[in-house]
Amino acid sequence: MFSKKPEPTKPTSTPATAPKPAATAPKATTPSSKMSPTPTATTAKPPASTLATDLHIKGNLKTTGDIQISGTVDGDIRAHLLTVGEGSTVKGEVVADDVVVHGRVVGRVRGLKVRLTATARVEGDIIHKTIAIESGAHFEGSVTRQDDPLNASSKAKTAAAAKVSE
Repeated sequence: MFSKKPEPTKPTSTPATAPKPAATAPKATTPSSKMSPTPTATTAKPPASTLATDLHIKGNLKTTGDIQISGTVDGDIRAHLLTVGEGSTVKGEVVADDVVVHGRVVGRVRGLKVRLTATARVEGDIIHKTIAIESGAHFEGSVTRQDDPLNASSKAKTAAAAKVSE
């Protein structure tokens, strides 16, 4: 009970041996395992996929990432951020969180944020949460604001079907 020699010897040797590896190992392992995947996942966002000016795609495109269109797409596009470049054409429905149109879109556009620049030409309806149309943009169609425009197609089709049946 009162043997102070064994206690100081054991704590001195045990803390010298145990805390250094224990303190070093969890600190080195824990931050690396917890922090490396998190910054990598948030900071290492892949660059936007770019479709070149000489590329003509017939078919649908779907990604959770970003797409920059410089060529022509005949089909529907679904992405996180879609940029339709100046001189490019998309014929089909466009669905994205953010849509920026510099070129031509023939079809419905659905997005949380939709921006038509001065060089944009859109022939179709736009369903959005927020929209910006610059002076000089050409637009034919209707503009509808909805809180959830990305999932609005089924609601819109149901409402249209109900109107037709009446």
